[in-house]
Amino acid sequence: MILFVHGFGSCGWGQKSLALRRHFGVDRLLAPDLPFHPDRAIAHLRGILERYSVHALVGSSLGGFYATALNAHAPRPTVLINPVVRPHELLKDYLGRQARWCDGAPFEVEPDYLADLRQLQRVSLTPDEHYLVLLQQGDEVLDYRCAADFYRAKDVITEAGGSHRFERFSRQLPRIAGWLREELAPGQRELPRVMNTLEQPRGA
Repeated sequence: MILFVHGFGSCGWGQKSLALRRHFGVDRLLAPDLPFHPDRAIAHLRGILERYSVHALVGSSLGGFYATALNAHAPRPTVLINPVVRPHELLKDYLGRQARWCDGAPFEVEPDYLADLRQLQRVSLTPDEHYLVLLQQGDEVLDYRCAADFYRAKDVITEAGGSHRFERFSRQLPRIAGWLREELAPGQRELPRVMNTLEQPRGA
């Protein structure tokens, strides 16, 4: 089973998670809406990992940062899509009231939000962590070179152009599937189905 981790101000049910569901099967991908605050988001994700047989992670933007934080304790093959590396620095410009882009739900970014992100920050990665990192140089939010440098010992794919949303993401699905087949143990390659529903789907 794959766990998709969405980014800042986003939702579990978006274009990327829907594309992944279509490719891998709706019952083989978990895509929860995360609590707004980082410590609660990480606690929620760890609870999912304890409850379900998750063999791989896919994280987008801030979700890539969360996935990397989770791998500090129990590494899983992980695909990152335009991941943010130092969000406590990036999000200083977003202090105050924000609205989730997918449904307009309000949330606050306060200094303790940034402090919790700093606590999750990792200095380095271990050799037993396996990542496929997909970057687009046209990312208007993040400098792709930060992620390219931090994950330089891993499998990094960089494309010219694009955006932070990662244009033409569906074209990457065969690459993601092939990489996961190589990284997962033989008994894990047939991803198990979701036996319990975490959330009802959203229209967006």
